[in-house]
Amino acid sequence: MRITVDLFSLEGKNIAITGASSGFGHHFAGVLAGAGASVVLGARRTEKIADRVNEINNTGARAVGLSLDVRDEQSCQVFLDQAEEAFGPVDVLINNAGVEAGAKTYTMIEEEDWDAVFDTNLKSVWRLSKMYTQAVVDGGRAQGNIINIASITAYRTIKGQFPYAVSKAALVKATEILALEAARFGIRVNALAPGYILTDVSRLLLESERSDTFVKGIPMRRYGEFDDLNGPLLLLASDASHYMTGSVVVVDGGHLCSEL
Repeated sequence: MRITVDLFSLEGKNIAITGASSGFGHHFAGVLAGAGASVVLGARRTEKIADRVNEINNTGARAVGLSLDVRDEQSCQVFLDQAEEAFGPVDVLINNAGVEAGAKTYTMIEEEDWDAVFDTNLKSVWRLSKMYTQAVVDGGRAQGNIINIASITAYRTIKGQFPYAVSKAALVKATEILALEAARFGIRVNALAPGYILTDVSRLLLESERSDTFVKGIPMRRYGEFDDLNGPLLLLASDASHYMTGSVVVVDGGHLCSEL
C-alpha cells in the first residue's frame, strides 16, 4: 500500500477551535486551513481573531470567527450551532481554550483562581464535548473527532504551576474516559500534549536567566516552536488516526524522558 499525503488531508472537513485568539489556537487555525479544512475560530472577543480570519480567507481557504466564552453554557451551544450553520456539521472539535493562574503555589492561589482555571481548562471540555456528541447523534452521523489540548505539566511535577498542572492532569484522564464512553457514538477522543513551546507568554520565562536550567531538561536541547506541533495536529485531525482514540500525543523534545 502506498502512503501519500492524502492520508493527512482535511479537504471537506469543518473544524471548530476554541481559544483561537492567540497562541496554539491562532496557529492551529492556519495549519488546518492549509490542509484543506474550513475552520471556525472561537474567542470571547471576535475582534482579536478578525485579522487571522482575514489572513486565512485571503489564501483561498474558508474561515469564520465566532464569539465564544467557554465558561458560559449558552455561549458554547450558540458557538457549535453557528459553526454548523457556517460550514456544515462539525467534523472535528478542538478544545484548546486554556488559562493559567500565574506562577503560584497552592498556598498562594485564591478560590477564584482555582475556579477560573478549572472552569476554562476542564469543565468547558466536558460541556463542549457533551454538546458536540449530542449534535453528532442528532444528526445521525457515523463519526466525530475531539482533540483536547493538554500539556506535559500533566506529567511533570514542578513548583508554581498549581492549579494549571492539576487541570491538565485531569484533562488527560478525562480524554481517556471520554474516548471510552464516546466510542459507541463513533467519536474518537485524543489529546495533544505540548512541552515547552515558545509563545508570547512563555517567552518571558523561557528566555529569562532561568533558560539554561529549563533547556537542560530537554534531551533535544531546545524549546519547541509552533511548527513542531503541525504534524501531530494533522495526524489527530485527519483520517490518518482513524484507529486512534484515548491517546495522548506528547510533543516535548523528549522532556518526559529526562530526569530534570
